[in-house]
Amino acid sequence: MAGKSKREDIGRHEVALDPEELFEVDSDVPDLTGAVLLHHFAGFMDAGAAGGALVEHLLEAHESRVIARFDVDDLIDYRARRPAMTFVTDRWEDYAAPELLVHLLHDAVGTPFLLLTGPEPDRRWEAVAAAVRALIDRWGVRLAVGFHGIPMGVPHTRKLSVISHATRPELVTGTSPFNRVQVPGHLSALLELRLGQWGHDAMGLVAYVPHYLAQSSYPTASLSLLEALTKSTGLVLQAAALNEAARRTDADIARQVAESQEVAQVVEALERQYDAFAEAAEDSTNNLLLEEGEPLPSADELAAELERFLAEQQRD
Repeated sequence: MAGKSKREDIGRHEVALDPEELFEVDSDVPDLTGAVLLHHFAGFMDAGAAGGALVEHLLEAHESRVIARFDVDDLIDYRARRPAMTFVTDRWEDYAAPELLVHLLHDAVGTPFLLLTGPEPDRRWEAVAAAVRALIDRWGVRLAVGFHGIPMGVPHTRKLSVISHATRPELVTGTSPFNRVQVPGHLSALLELRLGQWGHDAMGLVAYVPHYLAQSSYPTASLSLLEALTKSTGLVLQAAALNEAARRTDADIARQVAESQEVAQVVEALERQYDAFAEAAEDSTNNLLLEEGEPLPSADELAAELERFLAEQQRD
């Protein structure tokens, strides 16, 4: 783009913007007016691989094609996250280049929706947010939704909660137990914040994952996110594969718990704590998980059998 970069005030910051330089868009993109943009960036917290596994499921369960590509060469710190390269005998054969892509998918009834996914950029977050805004304006996107999992002191034997946050109260579907808290920043959160400041609707979905399952792939959390997405967006999303993966994983966990009295006692303690607070809660403003000052059960309390099981789990 010729000429000087545009500049725009973002909150208290004035940021040099040339969003068109960060992406390339296919020339044959159909009319997407009113579509939903889902986004998930690998690299930030994602307990139970809840968000990452949901991305994989969506791309496998729904036909898709890439319609926009970000130029990651200026966004990724390769020395911090070195891409894999394949060496065969006497030559380099392959390079797994990182990709930040926008996929066009259709749900079960043919409604188009978008999925922005790839590694979370290390640099130029404000510029990336402005570039996403440019795509949203170009395509007439009505809502942007991010999603991931966080570890919480909840038992796997109870229905997992999904909380939400949004740029407008009307978009919130699941009340957070938190009041005011500071956490490390991440691009999905900044994108939601900026889109709200720019007058766009945006929201985030967060699945609770039992803290002792946070390091493994836990499809039940991904399934909870999918159900929340359906409720929030109206999309009709395929769930059969996630349902089956969740059933198998839950059966394996139940078997491991049944084989260890110590593990069973820890899970039962979490159940009693969860049930007590759920029963005492009179409205959605109460924290169903913890009383004030009540510590989370430590993951170290889990027996070696369960920890070994979780460590051996493969992300499917």
